[in-house]
Amino acid sequence: MDLMDAIRSRHSVRSYTDQKIQGDTADSLRQLIEACNAESGLHIQLCLDEPEAFSGMMARYGKFSNVRNYIALVGKKSDTLDEKCGYYGEKVVLRAQQLGLSTCWVAMSYSKGKSAAVTHAGEKQLMVIALGYGQNSGSPHKGKSIQQLCQVEGELPSWFKMGMEAVQLAPTAMNQQKFSFELTGSKVKATAGSGFYTKVDLGIARYHFEVGAGENDWQWV
Repeated sequence: MDLMDAIRSRHSVRSYTDQKIQGDTADSLRQLIEACNAESGLHIQLCLDEPEAFSGMMARYGKFSNVRNYIALVGKKSDTLDEKCGYYGEKVVLRAQQLGLSTCWVAMSYSKGKSAAVTHAGEKQLMVIALGYGQNSGSPHKGKSIQQLCQVEGELPSWFKMGMEAVQLAPTAMNQQKFSFELTGSKVKATAGSGFYTKVDLGIARYHFEVGAGENDWQWV
């Protein structure tokens, strides 16, 4: 499964089986997380076989069941933390999909105080990503059209269209897709709208765009 296949097949899953994440699967996730942390300066952590964070009322309210594994998105407090967590967190999400795992981004429906993640001085645990072997594969949600998500004068270049098709499939808080992509020549500008976790959503969408657009002659503004 390549990354576009992972983007197309990945849907949010809230109920998981008892099958443990171990062996090569766990090693592959750890290796990618280490690489993401080295590149970004984040402190993303893989928490396995740890049910406490999803044992409370918030998890039940969020209809989560048997979540025993998660990816904790932790980093130094800064104006760029949210977008970085979205961008690099989605990298790990898509690798998990390639490995046959299911995921769900979780901002509120877990007990942050019971999380097994380590948070150093000056750091913040922004959110987590539930992880495991899903009881189902989830279902797609209807999103906005490409025209609603971008501003382009004239016809869409094929690479930009492919990037925006990937953006359409980006998971966002409350499925709100509050971001906008603008094309000027070969330069792409992506901006977040207002609302909760919109900068996280923007980071996720930017990574999706890069996967879809590929290494063509374009650059971020």
